Amino acid sequence: VLLLGERMTPRMLAGCGLLFIAVLLSETKLSFLSKLFTAFYPDLYLDSAYDIDYEGFYREGYRGLLFDIDNTLVRHGEPADARAIELFERLHGIGFESCLLSNNKLERVATFHKPVGGYFIENAHKPSTANYIKAMERMGTDAGTTLFIGDQLFTDICGAKRAGIRSILVRPIHPKEEIQIVLKRYLEKIVLHFYKEQEGE
Repeated sequence: VLLLGERMTPRMLAGCGLLFIAVLLSETKLSFLSKLFTAFYPDLYLDSAYDIDYEGFYREGYRGLLFDIDNTLVRHGEPADARAIELFERLHGIGFESCLLSNNKLERVATFHKPVGGYFIENAHKPSTANYIKAMERMGTDAGTTLFIGDQLFTDICGAKRAGIRSILVRPIHPKEEIQIVLKRYLEKIVLHFYKEQEGE
């Protein structure tokens, strides 16, 4: 057998065959991973919750907004600042209902909620869908008229997708986070790599 003008021995042919199989298996695994990761892909990936065209979404028929708090609206553990308060005043002025959906405890969530208004659910156990559904019931919306905004794939975005809610992933406001979140960020980078490939970025 000739290949590129060179005579191929049986051993060389076997080596080429094994190489081809290895490449094929590698591509199959990558394809499988890509399909597996779609459960965590956001509908949109933006820089900040403060850069979203909320007026445009309202014109599209959306009426309810679900927000994560830490590293989505403020740095981890910080109270609602002037920018967050102004954002919620604007959103409620547009006509949106809002609900904070956080895995944090009552004291943290209630303290943040007080100056921004709307509804809130603490200890939400995201990505479980139960409290996504409860939040929509409180706002009087459904999955077709609700948006979720958060900074974590494996809790925020995964839960929203499981509940059938359109999701917007935003970049974390600040890199300082609890150790268990820092570890998850490394896994998120892998998922986001495949997501960006799919989106042609």
